[in-house]
Amino acid sequence: MRLNQVTLTVSDIARSIVFYQGLGLRLIVRSTDRYARFVCPDGDTTFSVERGDVPIAPSTVVLYFECDDLDARVKFLRSAGYEVTEPRDEPWAWREARLKDPDGQVICLFFAGENRRNPPWRLLESL
Repeated sequence: MRLNQVTLTVSDIARSIVFYQGLGLRLIVRSTDRYARFVCPDGDTTFSVERGDVPIAPSTVVLYFECDDLDARVKFLRSAGYEVTEPRDEPWAWREARLKDPDGQVICLFFAGENRRNPPWRLLESL
C-alpha cells in the first residue's frame, strides 16, 4: 500500500495554486475553479486542493513537507513574501520551520535526514 495524496479543502483555488506553487510544488491537474493537484518536486508524492462550499476553518492537521535544503528554502520563501518561522532544531531530532497557507492551514517544512524513518527510538520490530 502507498499513500496516493492528501486533499485539503480551500476557499479559493487560484490563490491556493499560487501559494503552493510558490512553495515549490508542481501543478499537474487543474479542474476549473474546484480542484488542483500538485506533485512534490522530489519523488512522486502528490497533494491536492479542492474548493469547499462552506467557510473554511483551519483544521488540526499539519502538512509536513520535507526539504533537504530547509534553511535555504526558508530564506527564499521569506524573500518571496511568505511568513515563515525561523528553522529550529526540535527535541525529536528534526529541524523545522512553520507557516500557514491562505486559509490558515499549518504547514511544517522540515529536514530529518535518517531520523525521518529511523529515529533512535524506533521500534525494533519494525526493522
